[in-house]
Amino acid sequence: QVQLVESGGGLVQAGGSLRLSCAASGRTFSSFAMGWFRQAPGRGRELVATITLSGGSTSYADSVKGRFTISRDNAKNTVYLQMNSLKPEDTAAYYCAGRVEGAGYNYWGQGTQVTVSS
Repeated sequence: QVQLVESGGGLVQAGGSLRLSCAASGRTFSSFAMGWFRQAPGRGRELVATITLSGGSTSYADSVKGRFTISRDNAKNTVYLQMNSLKPEDTAAYYCAGRVEGAGYNYWGQGTQVTVSS
């Protein structure tokens, strides 16, 4: 088991920045690939970014590419999502999730709200 706790959400004006953090406890953090998802009211869950176990490879949704950066610090058991040039359409609840190799995302945090005002 791994427990995930997100932080860093809030209200920001369009064009601003936020950094989300997701702290993990329990099983060895470095054995989990991690992802950030988001869900806006009335919309489905969207995969925003992923990062491999070592952090050597990342991927992004087209909607955030060039603006968001996912990273991880295995020594601190934490994954981050740096969000720059935020837009109102980025408004959503953001969730971090973890998966072991060969499995789906089975471990989820409680979410943190990001609201971008125009």
